[in-house]
Amino acid sequence: MLSPVGTIVQKHDPDRFLTALFAPADRREALFALYAFNHELARARDVVREPMAAMIRWQWWREVVEGARRRHEVAEPLGQALDAGLLRAPDLLAIVDGRELEVDGLETLDAWRVYVLGTAGAVAVAAGNALGMDQVHEPSVRALGAAYGAAGLIRAAPALARQERSLLPPGGVDTARAEGQNWLHAAPVPRAIRSAVLLAALARRDLARTVFPLARGLGDKLAVARMAWL
Repeated sequence: MLSPVGTIVQKHDPDRFLTALFAPADRREALFALYAFNHELARARDVVREPMAAMIRWQWWREVVEGARRRHEVAEPLGQALDAGLLRAPDLLAIVDGRELEVDGLETLDAWRVYVLGTAGAVAVAAGNALGMDQVHEPSVRALGAAYGAAGLIRAAPALARQERSLLPPGGVDTARAEGQNWLHAAPVPRAIRSAVLLAALARRDLARTVFPLARGLGDKLAVARMAWL
């Protein structure tokens, strides 16, 4: 039976939910807490009209990471994972920092790269550290996570456009696609931490698409499994 936080990830971030199933059982709940935390940060800007309101939400989560223990369906398991040493506060604070870049604007390619590496890339690093990553592999893990982030911003572009928002770099979809494909050239990582970067299998498929299906198909799921085991 799934835990409440696992159910949240399954519903709101099914891609990362799938990859967490390939992690060791004793680390899975920590990954679910991490991914649910990331979902809360990502949606902060979607549910408010004013950027300052999003900043207030991000500050609330920053305080949770820094030690405030609050009754909340995600904050509680996140705090437990932090207290147990399964997640690292600096990793999570880096993700909050990355999200706050949305408010400053992503007007240059360099700013956009920093944003993607600091959000999707930082989530992958946090997952890698939860799985016992050797720091020599951090650049690869961050790059592969960012590749998925670039693909995700392309997928999200139509919905964001309806909100009169854009998180694409200068040059739009074509530039985001090229940057994501460059990140996919990162060196492979050991099997022990591979769950943290299995999203790269989906990124590779998404970055080659011009039309995105409404839901993941069998081919997507098989690509993740193939990367996990080969």
